[in-house]
Amino acid sequence: MSIQRSNEFFENIYKQSQGDATNVPWAKMRTNTFLEEYLNMHLGEGKAIVIGCGLGDDAAALEEAGFEVTAIDISPTAIAWCKDRYDYTDIDFKVQDIFTLPPEMLGQYDFIFESLTIQSLALEYRNKIIGAISSLLAPNGKLLAIANGKNEGEKHMGPPWPLERNELRLFENYDLKELEFSIFAEDSGLSSLKFRALYQR
Repeated sequence: MSIQRSNEFFENIYKQSQGDATNVPWAKMRTNTFLEEYLNMHLGEGKAIVIGCGLGDDAAALEEAGFEVTAIDISPTAIAWCKDRYDYTDIDFKVQDIFTLPPEMLGQYDFIFESLTIQSLALEYRNKIIGAISSLLAPNGKLLAIANGKNEGEKHMGPPWPLERNELRLFENYDLKELEFSIFAEDSGLSSLKFRALYQR
C-alpha cells in the first residue's frame, strides 16, 4: 500500500465514522495502558509528542502528567475531532505527515509516544518511519514504542503488519539506546505478541 493510499485509508475511516468512535476500530477512548504505567512512574517534564494521535486520549494523559504536548495525525478529521474533545487543553493538535516534518520540529521533544503507527504502514516504509520518528527526539529524550509483534518468519497480509523484534531495533541505527524491552502475550486477533520498548537518545 502506497503512502497516499494509506493516508486516504485512515482519513476515510474517520470520515465514515460520522463522529461515532465505536466505528473507529482502534479508538479505545482511554489512555493506552502502557503509557499509563509509564506516567505512573515518571515525572512529566519538557515537551512531548504523540505520533498518530488518533482521538487524543494519550495526548491528554501526557498533558495531565505535566508535559507540553504536541499531537500529530495524518487525518484532518481525526485532528478536528481531537480539538473538539480537548478544547479545554493547551495541546497542539496538528495535521502532519510524519515524512514531511518541518525543520522546527526536529530534535525538539523530550518524550515521544508511538503506539501502533509503525505497523500501519507497509513493510517498505518501516525503516523510513522509524528514522522520521527518531529525528524528533531531543538529546537525552526518551521514546516509548508499542507494537503488535510477530515471531521471525510469520506472515501477515496487513494492514497492519506486526513487527519482528529486530525491526524495533532499527531505532538503534538512529543513535537511540534501548533501555527496556518487554514481550507480552497478545490476544487481539492481529498477532500473538505485543512489544513494549523504551529508548533514549
